[in-house]
Amino acid sequence: MDNFSIPEDLRRFVLTSIPSVPFLEALLLMRADPEQCWSRDTLARRLYVRDKVAEGLLAELCLAGIAAPSAADADAYCYHPREDLLRERIDGLADLYSTHLVEVTHLIHSSLDRKAQQFADAFKWRKDS
Repeated sequence: MDNFSIPEDLRRFVLTSIPSVPFLEALLLMRADPEQCWSRDTLARRLYVRDKVAEGLLAELCLAGIAAPSAADADAYCYHPREDLLRERIDGLADLYSTHLVEVTHLIHSSLDRKAQQFADAFKWRKDS
């Protein structure tokens, strides 16, 4: 096993901007064909998720400034990062993911684990309360 380390800028980007592996997969799918617009149904079929999940992913991608509603089809969304820096980060992450899928996936899951733990900690019974 090598001692690969995810570059700090991409590590920060993953931890702050990639909420889940399905989000990343949807993002990369849209990036791979930027001319195609994606409906909830099409994205669901390509990612093997329920329509409702695909709908949520498209909404998240829009909120993140990564996708935008299609001008031609009211029910479809296109890859359209709102800033050049965001596009560059996504390109870097796509390259990294293609060669270090496991490391990136672990980083996403470690972020989810931390958030779940923080949420659980908020409900711990404290003696001094």
